[in-house]
Amino acid sequence: MFDTVIEMLSYPFMTRAFLVGSLVALCSALLGVSLVLKRYSMIGDGLSHVGFGAMAIAAAMNAAPLTIAIPVVIVAAILLLRISGNAKIKGDAAIALISTTSLAIGVMVISLTTGMNTDVYNYMFGSILAMSAEDVKLSLVLSVFVLILFIVFYHKIFAITFDETFARATGVKAGVYNTLIAVLTAVTIVLGMRMMGALLISSLIIFPALTSMRVCRTFKSVIINAAVISVVCLIAGVTLSYVAATPAGASVVLANLVMMVLYTVVGAVKNHMR
Repeated sequence: MFDTVIEMLSYPFMTRAFLVGSLVALCSALLGVSLVLKRYSMIGDGLSHVGFGAMAIAAAMNAAPLTIAIPVVIVAAILLLRISGNAKIKGDAAIALISTTSLAIGVMVISLTTGMNTDVYNYMFGSILAMSAEDVKLSLVLSVFVLILFIVFYHKIFAITFDETFARATGVKAGVYNTLIAVLTAVTIVLGMRMMGALLISSLIIFPALTSMRVCRTFKSVIINAAVISVVCLIAGVTLSYVAATPAGASVVLANLVMMVLYTVVGAVKNHMR
């Protein structure tokens, strides 16, 4: 086992996968708890489709994917909040509207330019080989930026997560912090797409939060537990991908599924003992 670990870490692409993947998993778990509690967990799926469309355009232009995708997805996240605030279009409908449109644009651009090549499949399903050294540097800087902002505004995020109306009444600018959550989520989604793929990245937001809630009851305990679960499952999934030659994104999702089953059993046992 130890020899396998040493062998994995001897490859630069595996070191990049563990480093960037762990930071993205951590950011996703922290933001995911608030998104799940606010019943907005599918925003990750919608924004990942926007990211796919942006990356498809970047590929057609021979531009750096992350530098194109990040601002586009941030704008989409803010637009999503504005549309959701419209009484005529609810949150789930807004997500479906933006995600399907972006996916269609991406597919059209690909079909008219590069075609379904390896890069496109990597954007859709993820690849631990897809991250370049430049991607890693940008991902590290932005991940740390997301973590710092989350920690600094933790109490405000907590307030608008549980009772936005009361938070507004006490002077909290809920709109600003909702936008902050959306922007941080957008950045995290784009960073994670390189390894997880557009079709699976939303699992990093949903699974750890729901898994942690099977056992934990307070917001802080759910946050901490979700962060640990997310990083552990990321490491386990990437390791499985290396050992069994399976897709990295799918392996991480399956690791999260196993963890959720275990936590569900533990939670059921705890409730029974009470």
